[in-house]
Amino acid sequence: MSEALLEVSRLQVEFDTFSGRVRVLDNLDFSLLRGETLCIVGESGCGKSMTALAIMGLVPSPTGHITGGNILFEGEDLVRATESRLRSLRGDRISMIFQEPMTSLNPVFTVGEQIAEAVRLHQNVGARAARARAAEMLRAVRIPEADKRIDEYPHQFSGGMRQRVMVAMALACEPNILIADEPTTALDVTVQAQIFDLLEELRERKSTSIILITHDMGAVAEMADRVIVMYAGRKVEEGPVEDILERPAHPYTEGLLACRPVLQLGAAGARAKLAEIPGVVPPLHMLGAGCSFAPRCPKAQQRCRLEAPPTVAVSDAHSSACWLRVAEKDAA
Repeated sequence: MSEALLEVSRLQVEFDTFSGRVRVLDNLDFSLLRGETLCIVGESGCGKSMTALAIMGLVPSPTGHITGGNILFEGEDLVRATESRLRSLRGDRISMIFQEPMTSLNPVFTVGEQIAEAVRLHQNVGARAARARAAEMLRAVRIPEADKRIDEYPHQFSGGMRQRVMVAMALACEPNILIADEPTTALDVTVQAQIFDLLEELRERKSTSIILITHDMGAVAEMADRVIVMYAGRKVEEGPVEDILERPAHPYTEGLLACRPVLQLGAAGARAKLAEIPGVVPPLHMLGAGCSFAPRCPKAQQRCRLEAPPTVAVSDAHSSACWLRVAEKDAA
């Protein structure tokens, strides 16, 4: 797992709004290795899903714009690729599982037709071979009676089964990269575990690289090799999963980890104690010149409010954009 399959450098995405042009991704840098699972975490609105849409070439138009940076997939810059080139890659070399399957699946086509369409488009096979591949993928994601259910419509499936259909569709062409955007939202814990097992099996069997977008730190602990923590469109920390979970180097990461429920036993029985990060994510058009997390940070100093911190190495492969880490490095 040493070869970079995807390299994102200084990526900027901006949107035209009534408040003027707003930057929703600010100089984002990261790489994805072959066979690696990279988790991107952060609160809603931090830029996780927009990162995925930028990679897929699906930044909403005409209001959204990639205004800077590069997205290199096997050396090819997707930012400068034509729309026809992006269409040829989407669903074939790079696939995505969207957050809500009921809005992603077309209600007037059977699930088999929707899976087979991607196979016909990208693998240049006939209708019979594409249908056989669709049935094979439904069986692979453990949908019972796949040969029968291939002719059913999305509304005839439960939420968990629709999500499995989305996984089957994304994997039908055996992509090099799979982006999973909150793939277990609104699913019960048993189905969540089954979906994650499917993704892990795919990675082991096909050496597929996975970008998992989530706010579930339990999923991060189970799935990730490496983690990126985002806040207000910026990367604030990156490192191996063990470092992020056990030795967080940014106050925001510490806050996210503290938000995990802790079961307490008392006379009244078990109760889950839930912490929270005070305040809210600031509107992106109102970000100041300093660290965007400073207004909510219990460790913020005057410099944090005046100047954005650089990203510094905490240890091998572990970095943080925090003035506290800069001070520690200078003191050393």
